Amino acid sequence: QVQLVESGGGLVQPGGSLRLSCAASGNFVGIAAMMWYRQVPGNQRERVALITPSYATNYTDSVKGRFTISRDNAKNTVYLQMYGLKPEETAVYYCSAEIMVVPGTVTRHWGQGTQVTVTS
Repeated sequence: QVQLVESGGGLVQPGGSLRLSCAASGNFVGIAAMMWYRQVPGNQRERVALITPSYATNYTDSVKGRFTISRDNAKNTVYLQMYGLKPEETAVYYCSAEIMVVPGTVTRHWGQGTQVTVTS
């Protein structure tokens, strides 16, 4: 089995910062792209950031310049450093990854989510 476990969520004031972490564990051959999504209550789940195995990154426009995605391949971990958080970014943040469980086959996996609340 494969597990993705997020951590680092919490309550912050507008303009505050948080660093989210997501570690993959279990039996797998390797991990391709790793991503962060968020879901605001009543809205669709939105991809926030993506990072490839070679460290290329992609961000949704609203977070460019404020969020940074990174990964540590040796630790099978992806991070999301968030600065200048806004109240409208209150959401459950989910980790997702394309994982090669069986050689040659990549499947998508999801974490359980971590709550980020931005309020004064």
